This record gives sequence, structure tokens and C-alpha cells, in this order.
Amino acid sequence: MASNRFGFHPPRDDDDDNDDLDPNQQPPFASFFFGGPGFNPAGFQPGAAGGPAGSLGDIFSQFGQMFTGMGQAMEQQEPGEPVNYEIAEKVARQTFGRQQTIPAAQVKVAQEAVNLAELWLSGTTDIPASGAVVECWNEIQWMERTLPTWKRLVTPIEARMNEAQLEQMPEQAREFVGPIMAMMGRMSSHSAGLRVGEALAELGQAVLSGNDMGLPVAPKHMVALLPAHILQAADQLHLDRRDVMVYVAAREAARQRLFTHVPWLVEQIVSSVEEYAQGLTIDTSHIEDAARSLNLESGDPQDIQEALQSFQSIDLSPKIRSRNAAATARLETLLALVEGWVDFVVEDALVDRIPATRVVIEAWQRRRATGGSADKAFEAIGGIEIRTPRIQQATELWRRITVAVGSQRRDQVWDHPDFLPDADDIEKPAAFIDQLLDAAEGDEFDPIAEINKLEAMLASGASLEDIDGGSTNNTAADSDTAQPADDDTDKDHTGKDDIDDTSDER
Repeated sequence: MASNRFGFHPPRDDDDDNDDLDPNQQPPFASFFFGGPGFNPAGFQPGAAGGPAGSLGDIFSQFGQMFTGMGQAMEQQEPGEPVNYEIAEKVARQTFGRQQTIPAAQVKVAQEAVNLAELWLSGTTDIPASGAVVECWNEIQWMERTLPTWKRLVTPIEARMNEAQLEQMPEQAREFVGPIMAMMGRMSSHSAGLRVGEALAELGQAVLSGNDMGLPVAPKHMVALLPAHILQAADQLHLDRRDVMVYVAAREAARQRLFTHVPWLVEQIVSSVEEYAQGLTIDTSHIEDAARSLNLESGDPQDIQEALQSFQSIDLSPKIRSRNAAATARLETLLALVEGWVDFVVEDALVDRIPATRVVIEAWQRRRATGGSADKAFEAIGGIEIRTPRIQQATELWRRITVAVGSQRRDQVWDHPDFLPDADDIEKPAAFIDQLLDAAEGDEFDPIAEINKLEAMLASGASLEDIDGGSTNNTAADSDTAQPADDDTDKDHTGKDDIDDTSDER
């Protein structure tokens, strides 16, 4: 089955205009990076610039056009932008090629699949339908609609990487590059735009829905499907087209329920990426260690050659690390919990209605194993290196929670970020489930109401000491109020003794 690094890779349509390319057509980036159609980077063949093939004048002319094109592209960007998104869009658009209008029949099938999926999901989760409209996208539409969120995810990372690279420079080197810093910034932005555009193009050819892989990049209140990709994936997997369409629709609808009715979830994912970016550093210690290990003092040519050969086998690329390890772990956990919850509720909704559900699920697990997961998308587009989310373990966690406390209590876990399982709970869910069982015994206790009450008191200016003191004073007041009752009891008791004494005297 055809695939790229993101799993399913629908083959290009044989009728698409891109397949009838002119043999002299330029690579997709040449028109704006290499100075237009006059330059052929594959072999320095003559184009618009005249001259015999391979002549030195023609080559210099083409190099001049190349740098002219680069300069024009860089001058168009806003100063200080870490990524030239205009170039990224051009790269993606030219890779996608001309997009055909989605047939009305495919739109109808997609809408019916979403409506059916929403109906079935309502029987398995208490999180209501998002009320989203159903949209059908092609590749360019996916790129246009998701790019605003990708910018939020990518920009802080690229900005921090630029700062980290400057921090690695010796002070003398910084003084030397100071006069050309603006030019270097534009070149870096240009390079980042090329990389982001290529990654967006590759991902856009593989995604099946707006928030595919659990990445909340599509707008809210919108269940977006890419029908052409879904149908092609079904054919490649030799599965019924309708079954696959309903399965993908159910997954996207389930995600939109979460992202719409759990308002903090998307911002928590984005803020985790931003916090990760703030702690980025470039680690070159392994390069320094490798350089120190070289023994070139012996003067023996054989020893020097062996040392250089061993040095060449070492990965000398700088290591990108983040000091904010907690943000990385939080991001991995959130992505796992989202896709794990989607896996469970979708299977629960479809397994008794679509016989091939488990076969489709197995295909999706293979897709994840071959790169169709959020970590690969983040790594390609944002440069974030995170571990593959433990989705299967998270799915099992949600299953065990459902068995223990039911679907209503399970979905209440999403009411507040403090209630969510952490990475240890995904690994060993028993303790977390015990907490839910203990909480279920006190149904009258509303933790959300208590949190809201506390936040309201703090917002009004009360301190935690005041709140605790208020509780103490209330207790004391209750004791004072109870005191008169004790006095009355003593009086009654004293009166009774007087009556008894009078009786004795008589």
C-alpha cells in the first residue's frame, strides 16, 4: 500500500493535471526559490537564459537569477518573522497542484456518514454533539483552514531556536555577524518556510479529516472530512468505502465533541507547545566530547586515518532539547488521552453496528505504526521531538474506567484539567480508578462547584488564610450559639434539684 511518513498516502489521481507534466517543467519550488523558469537545478540546463548547453556564462546567469529570486522572496516577508509562511504556502500549493472540485455525491455521502456517526456516538458518551457543520475539503482547503493553528504551534519554536543558535555563538562571532544579522534572519526565515511548506504538503496528502491524528488544528464547530483521501484509503485497504467513511466521520465528530465542550483542552495543548519552546536549548556537548576523543598527536598516518573515520561515523548534528520536560510529558499525555478516548467511544458506538469495525481499527493501528501519529506530524512541521503517545494504553484506561464507574462518570473526568489522568495513571490505572470509585460513593459532593466557589472567593480578594479563618470562626460561632442551650439545661437541672430538696424537707 502506498504510504509516506504519515501512514496512508492516497495515490495521485491519474486524471490530475500534475501527472501530465512537461519533461522540462521545473521543480515545484524553482519558480520562486531558484529565480524562475530559467534555472534548472537538476543539471544546469539552459532555459530562458540563452547560450549553449552547459556554457559557463549560462551557469553564472542562472545562479544570478537564483539569488535574485531568493532576495525577492525574502524581501517580501515581514521583518522579525521566524518563518516565512508565504513561502510555506507556495511550497504546499505547488506540491498539491490543481485541485478538483469535490463531487456532490461525495459531499452527500460524507454528510450522511457524519449524521449517522453523531447519532450512534450519543449513545456512548454524555459529551453532547458539537453542533458542527459538515465540510468536505481538498488538500489546499485543509492547508488553508489549519494553517492559523499551525502558525501558533510552529512560530514560538522557530523563534526560540533562532535565539538558541545566537546564544551558542562566541561573543566575537556575534560581533562579526552583527551587521548582517537582518540578512541572516531573513535567510533563516526563508529556510524555515521551505521546510514547513514541504512538511505541510506531505501531511496534507495523507490526512483524512480536519483534526486527524488528534491534532486540534481545524476550526471548532466544524467536522471536516477529505472524501477523496478516505475513499482512496478504503480502496487500498480493500475495505468497504461506506464503513471507512463512517469510521473516519465518527472519529472526527468525537474529537469535535471534546474540543468544543472541553474549552480548556485545545489551549492546554497549545500552551504545552509554547512552554516546550521556551525551554529549548541546543546541546553540542557530544560534539565537544567527540573532538576531545580524537588522538591526532601521534603523527602516525594510520592512527590519524582511523580516528577521522571513527569521527565521521558519529552523529555530529546538534541535539535540540527542552529544559521544560514537564511540558513535553503533558503534551504526550494529552494527545494520548484524546486519541485513546476517541478510540474507545468510536469502537463502542460502531462495533455492534458495523461488522468490519475491528478490521478498520486494525488498519488504523498499522497506520499509526507507520507514521500516522501526532508525534510524527509535530516533528515534521514544528520540529518538536516527543515520544509516540501511548494511545493503546490510554484506550485501555478509558475502557477500565467505563467498566468501573460508567460512561457518565468517565466523561466527567474532562470537566477540569486537574481531574485528568497523568502519565503514571496511563501506565498503571488501578490507583486512578480507585479514586473514581471512592468519589462515586459521595454523589452529593460536586468538585467542580467547590472549585468554582473557591475561585470566586479568591477573585473577590479573600486570601486562603481568610477562607480558612472563616471556617474556624464559623465553628466558634456555632459553639457560642450552642452555649445558651447548655445554660438553659443547667437551669432546668437546678430547678429540678430544688423541687427534690423541697420534697425531702416535707
